Amino acid sequence: MKKSYEIDMCHGPLLGKILLFSIPLMLSSILQLLFNAADIIVVGRFTGSQALAAVGSTSALINLLINIFVGLSVGVNVLVGKYYGGKQEQNISETVHTAMLTSLLSGLALVVLGIAAARPLLHLMGTPDDVLDQAILYMRIYFLGMPVLMIYNFGAAILRAVGDTRRPLYYLFAAGVVNVILNLTFVVGFGRGVDGVAWATVISEHISAFFIVRSMMKAPGALKLELRKLRIVPDKLRRIVKVGLPAGIQGAVFSVSNVVIQSSVNSFGSVAMAGNTASSNIENFVYTAMNAIYQTNLSFTSQNLGGQKYRRINKIMFCCLGVVVTIGLGLGLLAVLGQNVLLGIYSSEPEVLAYGARRLRIICSTYFICGMMDCMVGSLRGLGYSVIPMLVSLTGACGFRILWVMTIFQVFRTLEVLYLSYPVSWLITVSAHMFTFWRVRRHFPKEDVPD
Repeated sequence: MKKSYEIDMCHGPLLGKILLFSIPLMLSSILQLLFNAADIIVVGRFTGSQALAAVGSTSALINLLINIFVGLSVGVNVLVGKYYGGKQEQNISETVHTAMLTSLLSGLALVVLGIAAARPLLHLMGTPDDVLDQAILYMRIYFLGMPVLMIYNFGAAILRAVGDTRRPLYYLFAAGVVNVILNLTFVVGFGRGVDGVAWATVISEHISAFFIVRSMMKAPGALKLELRKLRIVPDKLRRIVKVGLPAGIQGAVFSVSNVVIQSSVNSFGSVAMAGNTASSNIENFVYTAMNAIYQTNLSFTSQNLGGQKYRRINKIMFCCLGVVVTIGLGLGLLAVLGQNVLLGIYSSEPEVLAYGARRLRIICSTYFICGMMDCMVGSLRGLGYSVIPMLVSLTGACGFRILWVMTIFQVFRTLEVLYLSYPVSWLITVSAHMFTFWRVRRHFPKEDVPD
């Protein structure tokens, strides 16, 4: 790994380095989100609200199926960061090769799972008949790209662990440009529908994965990927799973709660679904910007833990909380103020725009609380604690939302009441995470170990 791509997380002022690390990561996350956004915009503008609803209705279900495997990349990030901070070369190499083989196997498993589960799960969600077949087609094609998507996510997690957030950004930018060009070519040029945008996404994902693998094969030292060394080291896989599996389960169960909410939205019809899809896609840009700070906190905390720089751990948390609140409030309020323009990108139908605005105003004005919640999870996972934040999140956010849908929403069946379950659950959960952090932090030394 060239030194120009690394960031020394264990020494010097924090704010500048946190921004230097997080801004490319933020842009990378937004570009990755643009894959799906390009699909939604193209089908919404050139195919119609039914196709828009079909693509949007798959998002929560896709996340549900892939989150456990993507969660393992969190374990990879924490483990590589800890070994890198402690300068443990052999452990870094074994983790890299275990992670990359695991990513390929995970992707292949997801191809089978996604294709087989698409119809029964979309039907179970109550997807309306007028969009069901298109949603199944989109989802099945999308899952054909799972091996390369997993390879990219795991490889990017390894690069992030040593401070390299710029090259994943460059690779995603190249893939994103190809995705947009192919979307327009397949849909506008060849007259395809949801299948066209799905194939465009799959093809573009191959490009980002190719560049990630290429960069790792050229990296010097312990980070170098060598195909002959690909194997599962049981101890490293166990450590990856210990941190990553709870993160993945948490993400999957979060998706369960979102599937429940999506099912409730589906009961209002395909136009409400289209508006919900447009709004949630805009919200995702705010979320991914905030989520970059969670990943920054995770990487900085784990590397400082490995380097035994204990005094910096609290400073990292407070600095990241300040940054994430600023981003969440700033972007959230901009989205609310510009709702008409932003929603108009996705659809020109007035009723779709009205439904989208009803959701956008509630979620984006309070989204910074969600950013704080995730940031606290980053501190806990960076310290090696993954089960505790999983249990807190599942109870405070997921369980509460499902309970809300089953009780309050049944009495007051409006979309506004449904959407209010989000900010209330974030507030409860962030409070619990803060209390948990101060309990966990007492188990670690307060003073650094000298270099």
